[in-house]
Amino acid sequence: MTFTLPSGATVPVPGFGTGTKWYKSGDPSIDRNVVDAIVSGLKVGYRHIDCAEVYGTEAETGLAIKESGIPRDQIFVTGKILPKIANPRAALEETLKLMQLDYLDLYLIHAPFFDEKSHGISIEKAWEILSELKGEGKIRDIGVSNFSVADLERLKDAKEKVAVNQIEFNPYLQNQTPGIVDYCQKKGIILEAYTPLGPLVPAAKGGPLDPVVNKLAAKYGRDAGQIILKWVIQRGIVPITTSAKVERQKTNLDLDAFTLTSEEVKEIDEAGSKKHFRSYWAHKYIP
Repeated sequence: MTFTLPSGATVPVPGFGTGTKWYKSGDPSIDRNVVDAIVSGLKVGYRHIDCAEVYGTEAETGLAIKESGIPRDQIFVTGKILPKIANPRAALEETLKLMQLDYLDLYLIHAPFFDEKSHGISIEKAWEILSELKGEGKIRDIGVSNFSVADLERLKDAKEKVAVNQIEFNPYLQNQTPGIVDYCQKKGIILEAYTPLGPLVPAAKGGPLDPVVNKLAAKYGRDAGQIILKWVIQRGIVPITTSAKVERQKTNLDLDAFTLTSEEVKEIDEAGSKKHFRSYWAHKYIP
């Protein structure tokens, strides 16, 4: 499955994340566990790799792409910038060097929590530089992550439009910030979901979603994760998930052979809306 960006580029679904469980800080050595997991993901069929400078896994991502033997033009690679936002050009050059790549398919401003006082650059100026880099061919598309409606409004008059907004999204967090999903979908901004399987983490289990998902899993002969990922996709959003287990990687990709009915999508909507669960940026967003 793929989604199409305004530029016409296609985004393979789902994406394979290289952050969260793989996150490492300040350690330049190669983590073979990360490399092996990404290589495995690529070999079972993932063609969309999601990375970020803050994850510390850019070198592993590049090495995995090389070791996989899959041609570069068959893999959609996303990078994110922050905290080195003060100099986007230098940050991108470092990312490309670590990944052993000539370009990124998508480059995102990782979060809007910076300004001239904190980082020496505004959101508008950072976006202007990313637009220049896109024009130079070092990035194919540009976007943002964790942006609210107010943050996106700051870029509404920019010559280069926002292609993607990657947010935390799942049945227990259907709007990371007020109105963000509706706003992006009306404006033609592709939404990507990190932590799409949030309801399955131990801290979220036992909520109103469980019986609905379990019922649908039994009906379609799938597991709970596949039902939730399919719900995300049918909501028009690209899920980004990850696993080191080959079987889990395969099941996360095996989403084509069934479709939830519109009533079932709404049932998940309604059950999920009865509980709030946020995994990230809780200190920045009002519950």
